[in-house]
Parts: sequence; structure tokens; C-alpha cells
Amino acid sequence: MSRRSRATICVVVLFMLIGALIVYIFSELFNESEIPEVKEKNESALKFKKEYESINGEEVGDNKVRELSIPDDNPFIYKTAEEIVDMINDKESFIVYFGFSKCPWCRSVLPTMIEQAKEKNIDKIYYVDVLDIRDKYELDDNHKAVKTKDGSEGYNQLLELLSSVLSNYSPLTYTKGKKTIEVKINEKRIYAPNVIIIKNGEAIALESGISDKQEGAYQELTDDIICDMKEKFSCFFEKFISDNGTCSLNEPIC
Repeated sequence: MSRRSRATICVVVLFMLIGALIVYIFSELFNESEIPEVKEKNESALKFKKEYESINGEEVGDNKVRELSIPDDNPFIYKTAEEIVDMINDKESFIVYFGFSKCPWCRSVLPTMIEQAKEKNIDKIYYVDVLDIRDKYELDDNHKAVKTKDGSEGYNQLLELLSSVLSNYSPLTYTKGKKTIEVKINEKRIYAPNVIIIKNGEAIALESGISDKQEGAYQELTDDIICDMKEKFSCFFEKFISDNGTCSLNEPIC
């Protein structure tokens, strides 16, 4: 082999090595898993899975916690109430799920919520655990509603910001003779599960996903109940996707 040929080979090899080095550097710089937003999403998804699956089968009185198998790539990202308030004030558009891991109604709807979100290519739903941040009212000895626990600052701000879609705090009741007396609470309430669509900082829709055909939180989910949940969430997510915030399902889901 001539000296010129060896020199040519060396140059080619050198360029190949430089090319490989450049590819490696760029792959490290743009490694998706290291992008902060993607890393946060992946960590939240695994945390959510662990939190909800860790109590599978636990006894609750005469019932057992519904067993769930949450996908690793579920769409949930943990946020505080205060962070959601900031996102609303910044006029962002997003979906937020309010619930908590031991909530039996939440556990009833979660698998269908995740499934329909994936069907609609929705890969991000913010999650706020409301178990300990809500206020609480009880009746005193004179049957007057008294606040026995204050809600967090973020929760109280959310009540105001989301008031257009929230339900009222359920009336408290007491018995007088054969009558049941209701005492109304002049306040809105974030129930669990509540899934809310925010568009440009405005709450436009709320869905619990709970089927009217499900009579109890621990009830076995029939095909009819699951089908009803699918239709609810499919229509709900369609409202987020559509430009005008409406749902138009032309064909039955199941």
C-alpha cells in the first residue's frame, strides 16, 4: 500500500471518528429523558403508579380497596393547588385531576380515564391530591354549620377560580322527629374525583367520570358501567381538543 493510500485511509478514519463524536455529543445534549420537563413527567408517572398501587387490596371496613394496575406511562403530573392557581392566572390551557389514592370513586374511574386520555393522545394531566387541603364543616349542638377545618390558601383560591364549574358543598343533615333537615353550606366544593378542563385560564368543563349505573363505590364494574365511563371521558377530552370546547360523538364508544 502506497503512502498516499495510507494517508487517505487515515483521513477517512479521522473524519469518521469526528463524526461519531459529534453524534454522541448531540445525543447526550438532546437526550429526551434528561430534558427537565420530560424527566418531571416520567418521575411523576412512576410516583403516581406507586402511590395508587401500594394500597391495592387493603381492607376498608367490610370492603377492600379496588386493585389497580397503572401504566408506567400514565399521564399524571403532580402539582400543588398553589401551582395550579399560578397556571390559571398565567392563562394556560390544561387538564387537572383532583382526587386522592384512597378515594374509592377515584379508583373506579381511573383506568377508563387513562385509557380514554391515551385514545385522544392526551399525555399530560395534572394531579392535585385534595385529601388534606379542603375545608370541613360540621353541625354544632344547635344544628348550625361550623367550619371545623380550614382549607389551604391554594384550595380557597381554586374555589374562586373554578367556581363556574364546581358543585356546591353538600348540605349537612340532622333528624328532627321523622324529618330529615338539611343545612346548606354557602360554599363551592372540589370533590374527588373532579377532572377539570382549563382553557386560557378559564374553567370550561368538569367531569367526575362516575356512571349513574354505579350505585356503590366498591361495586364491581360491569361492562355497562365501564362503557358509560368511556363515553363520559371520551366526550370530556374531546372538549379539550376541539377549538370551541364542545363534544360531538357521532358513534357509540361501545
